[in-house]
Amino acid sequence: MNPYYVAIAKRANHRCEYCQAPEIVFNFPFEVEHIIPISRQGINAPDNLALSCRSCNLRKGSRITGNLAALNSNVAVFHPRNEKWHEHFYVNTEIGAIIGITQTGEVTVKYLEMNSPAQVGARQLSIRLGLFP
Repeated sequence: MNPYYVAIAKRANHRCEYCQAPEIVFNFPFEVEHIIPISRQGINAPDNLALSCRSCNLRKGSRITGNLAALNSNVAVFHPRNEKWHEHFYVNTEIGAIIGITQTGEVTVKYLEMNSPAQVGARQLSIRLGLFP
């Protein structure tokens, strides 16, 4: 297990800092990921680490930006240490979808595939159990 896990998980309230999935519904701990990857000159320090579910972590990879076709330009992916989640995302609890309400939110939802069928299904279950949002 990552030596930073306990502190990072506590700070994140045991939720994925990208999609807000509650760790409690999974049968294994979430991952500690580098917000700015080491390969992009990120550092291995708490201010550059986030708790991430496996799905968000795999899809984010080394990405720090993504392209929005409407703008034809790159936009920064959500940065959990520098930005507030609720300023970039809205949860439609009727269908279990996360909606990006800013360009950063839109690009993050798109590239992390936050509304894939598996993600929405898990989110709907979490909503029914009263664990989300």
